Amino acid sequence: MDFYRNHKSLWLWGVLIGIFFLGTGYLCGDFGVIWRKAVMICMECIGIG
Repeated sequence: MDFYRNHKSLWLWGVLIGIFFLGTGYLCGDFGVIWRKAVMICMECIGIG
């Protein structure tokens, strides 16, 4: 926990970069692809599909 207290700006930059990459992926249409894969995996595991 001491690392986070001493390096708050690094932690904040990491969060902002993560949000940026999530937004970029969403705008490129990757969200739909990942969502379909997740739904298919769940249906296969449960045995519905």
